[in-house]
Amino acid sequence: MNLKTLIVASALATFAAASYGAYAADVQVTCEKRSSRSKASVDGSGLATGQYRAVLKSGTHTARTPFAPAIGDEAQFDFDSNPNDVADGATQISANFIVDGRVKGYLLNAEGKRVTPIVTAICRIRR
Repeated sequence: MNLKTLIVASALATFAAASYGAYAADVQVTCEKRSSRSKASVDGSGLATGQYRAVLKSGTHTARTPFAPAIGDEAQFDFDSNPNDVADGATQISANFIVDGRVKGYLLNAEGKRVTPIVTAICRIRR
């Protein structure tokens, strides 16, 4: 392989890696803890067309949403202990779900494979 071919191959590999990174799925996790309520969201972006579910963990607690389709390249999932928010579509969790003010969240595709990083969020604490 001559130097010119090596430079071109290197440039193409760099471009391909940068393009892949631009389309990689990501997730944002937010949460809030009150004395009588736990609330969290797991929002994915950069997703391929398909069905996804969110997984939320805190301490020894784990909750999973039902599968839902990505809209565009995004999927948003809410978890809540408030019955009104559960009636509006949030996945039910207990009021004491959030432990030590932290949660971890990620998304799975319909085949059960994790498609986003596992993100830890420090929760807003309200009284």
